[in-house]
Amino acid sequence: MSYEGSVRFRVPRSARWLVILAVAMVALGSISSAARADLKLCNGTTSRVGVAVGYQDDTGWTTEGWWNIASQTCETLLRGAVPSRFVYVHAVDYDRGGAWVGKHFMCTHDKSFAIRGVQNCRSRGYKRTGFFEVDTGEAKEWTIRLADPEAEGE
Repeated sequence: MSYEGSVRFRVPRSARWLVILAVAMVALGSISSAARADLKLCNGTTSRVGVAVGYQDDTGWTTEGWWNIASQTCETLLRGAVPSRFVYVHAVDYDRGGAWVGKHFMCTHDKSFAIRGVQNCRSRGYKRTGFFEVDTGEAKEWTIRLADPEAEGE
């Protein structure tokens, strides 16, 4: 005996809402993961580095740190859309000494920190530290890449 035709899967009426809910959850999950945007930093050096980041959002200036990033690895610094067009970075080379600095001064601390405001750092008990500027060009997702000083000149 042979049978030709299609086989149909029937969902009982009482369970149809579960199927609809499951399909909706899968769809929303794929949308939210596709819309995910973060600020990341990749350490392309041969050293471990410590990183602090500064940015301005709707409520003012914030500096945050320290992320300890192993050689040849990447780390997410801020989850979600990049908070502003210009992001500021200060990084310290733990193994060889030295730092990536800039002319934009913000507040930092020796231990893990999140500091609101960039004025009067010393009088508030913080360090006044130079950060370099990164122009993200209004991108919602951005990756900053640190390189060994020798590699930057090549």
